[in-house]
Formats: sequence, structure tokens, C-alpha cells
Amino acid sequence: MSLVPALLAQTAPDSAGWHAHTVWGALFYTALFAMAGVVLAILGYRIFDYFTPGDLSKEIFENKNVAAGLIGAALILGTCILVAAAMG
Repeated sequence: MSLVPALLAQTAPDSAGWHAHTVWGALFYTALFAMAGVVLAILGYRIFDYFTPGDLSKEIFENKNVAAGLIGAALILGTCILVAAAMG
């Protein structure tokens, strides 16, 4: 039974981790992760567009297809939720 308290014990803060120690460090990490999230959301959209028949961007912008726009929006939101969960 001595394993349970050892698993629940808090460890000392790691000085070389991802935790910001200053406001500027926190702002830097926020900007870094925001840019990574935007890049991954765009990459997810492009990968989905590549593997599906037709051109999703053309359907949305040139043909004004509302259903394709909803698919694109759902794809980007889903990718953003996954990226946020992975980073959090």
C-alpha cells in the first residue's frame, strides 16, 4: 500500500520544463503554441482536402456551397479541439 502515496505525491517543479517563469516567457509560449495550432489546423484542412474527391476550397469560394463550408468549418474546429487537448 505504500505505492499509492508515492503516486499521489507531488514532485518538485522542474526548472527546465515548459512552465514560464516570467510574463514574457508566458507570452512567448502562448504565441508559440498559437502559431503551432494555426499551422496544424491548416495542415489538417489541406490533408482532408487532398484525400477527398473534388476541391473543397473551390466548392466553398467559387460555387458558394454552404454544405462544403460547414464540412470545412467542422473539420477546422475538430482539428483545433484535438490540438488544444494535445497541448493542454
